[in-house]
Amino acid sequence: CNRNKPQLDHCSFTGQDAHVDPGDENPERGNWANKSDYILSMIGYAVGLGNIWRFPYLAYKNGGGAFLIPYFTMLVVVGIPLFFLESALGQFCSQGPINAWKAVPILQGETIVVTLVVSIYYNVIICYSLYYMFASMQSPLPWSDCFSWADMFCNESSVLTANFTQGNNTCASSNMSVSVQSPSEQYWDRVALQRSSSLDETGPVVWHLALCLLLSSLLVAAALIRGIKSSGKVVYFTATFPYVVILILLVRGLTLEGAKDGIEFYIGSQSNLTKLTEAEVWKDAATQTFYSLSIGWGGLVTLSSYNNFHNNVFKDTFAVTLTNAGTSVLAGFAIFSILGHMAHVYNIPVENVVKQGFGLAFIAYPDALSKLPISPLWSILFFVMLLTVGLDSQFAGIEVLTTCLVDAFPKYFKSKRAIVTVATCSVLYLLGLPCVTRAGIYWVTLIDQFVATWVLLFLVLLEIIGVAFIYGGNRFIKDIEMMLGKKSFAFWLWWRACWFCISPCIILVILGWSIATFSPPTYGQVQYPGWGLALGWAMVAFVVIWIPFVKVMIFLHTLHFQQRLKSLCSPSEEWHPYLDIHRGERYSEERCHNNKDYRNHQEVDVNVISSSWL
Repeated sequence: CNRNKPQLDHCSFTGQDAHVDPGDENPERGNWANKSDYILSMIGYAVGLGNIWRFPYLAYKNGGGAFLIPYFTMLVVVGIPLFFLESALGQFCSQGPINAWKAVPILQGETIVVTLVVSIYYNVIICYSLYYMFASMQSPLPWSDCFSWADMFCNESSVLTANFTQGNNTCASSNMSVSVQSPSEQYWDRVALQRSSSLDETGPVVWHLALCLLLSSLLVAAALIRGIKSSGKVVYFTATFPYVVILILLVRGLTLEGAKDGIEFYIGSQSNLTKLTEAEVWKDAATQTFYSLSIGWGGLVTLSSYNNFHNNVFKDTFAVTLTNAGTSVLAGFAIFSILGHMAHVYNIPVENVVKQGFGLAFIAYPDALSKLPISPLWSILFFVMLLTVGLDSQFAGIEVLTTCLVDAFPKYFKSKRAIVTVATCSVLYLLGLPCVTRAGIYWVTLIDQFVATWVLLFLVLLEIIGVAFIYGGNRFIKDIEMMLGKKSFAFWLWWRACWFCISPCIILVILGWSIATFSPPTYGQVQYPGWGLALGWAMVAFVVIWIPFVKVMIFLHTLHFQQRLKSLCSPSEEWHPYLDIHRGERYSEERCHNNKDYRNHQEVDVNVISSSWL
């Protein structure tokens, strides 16, 4: 490396990285322009669709207000410790997920493929939001009534009134229950998705969705064209606008008839403390914590890697995680106040209009908004909110992929980040096309049910085992103290308890529980064919297989089994703070070079530190 720049251990390359501005602490990778860019990016990444369309349903399902007890408990014992772990890991080494896991080489590559697959998923969600946003720009809203696209089963109520003539020529009126669909449900199936009857019928590409998918890719590419320097400014809108909309919808919802019933159903009088004795409630609370904080997908490591070395990542962790939790609770009030009004209009119980996931975002809530005065305005606001939430998550996903490429191949990509970003978005667009066919929603559901559940839990478990037991929890604490300064033993007592015992045990129990209670996924009433389930498990295998693949490659570059094992379980010589001025005695450049010279002399791979415990 260039000895004229002793503060760096990486060779200088021609061309300027778009991440770098004059005055950045790290003149090779660049840093956030200011602290607020980072905080808003982290909030935008962590606050996702799960906060809006999953948490309110889980709260209603699991005892209303009582659900807050297990949720905040899991946030404290699992969510915050893992969020802090990932953020500190990225900030310490100033590297993306590929190079960050040189601390535990056996885990290198664990997040890359899952991020790729999840990015396809988010791209499609953004596509749906764009389509509904454009569709909302008309009055009346196209799903407000059964228009020409509807079939005979379209009706605004689940009860139909039928008149029929009896034998004595008298006319009688009767109510009968039939299987009908609301206009919003039929619009979603028949117009927006043009959904086929099953995964077996793929059908052609739905072109209005394909165009929205293209627009989604273009928006993401434009926002990330200069990496964190451009996305850090975009998030001032995308990360704050959802809160503006949530507050507007909440205030509007509270003025509507039936809003009180909806809110009480969400978190009020129907709260049931006896639900806390059910294991399923605690499992839902823990999994919601993982999903809502976006732990395990590499985004936290990547975004934190652009911090200054001595940034107080501890305070940032609490700021982001508590904001995220508050957003979930607040969104529930906005959602259920308007669903309560919808139940009042239809004169049906609130539970009959409550849905989760796609059903809430694209059927139940649009239906409720269509009953309001100036309904296009409320609908546009809602779908722009979904759009911005999806974009924030997608920004981090693309940044993970591009950062990994640039960090892994700096000679080729360092000065071509814009090209790498556009190429990545283009590849994701092509990979997302099967998800905008007539069977596309079934593919999206497969990704959601398999990759975003099983794989996530498995990867998070590997992650915490790798840091706490292979790399060494005490060693990691010393790394953090290099950034934050020396802390007392009492300060670290809780973090040690979570990292070494509480968090891994909870994750292991949840993973085992999920396997034991597994049931084949469905979309509505549609069952997946056998080959569809096999495909879901194949996606799981495809994502996980990259972990042993990287290990095999490491094995092939070492000679002896003992040295191979050591090379997988001990930090690589390239694991250290990025800048030499931050390394101190433990990570001095001279130590790295001495070990490198020794390894070259022996012609075998030997790691810098032989033990995972200090």
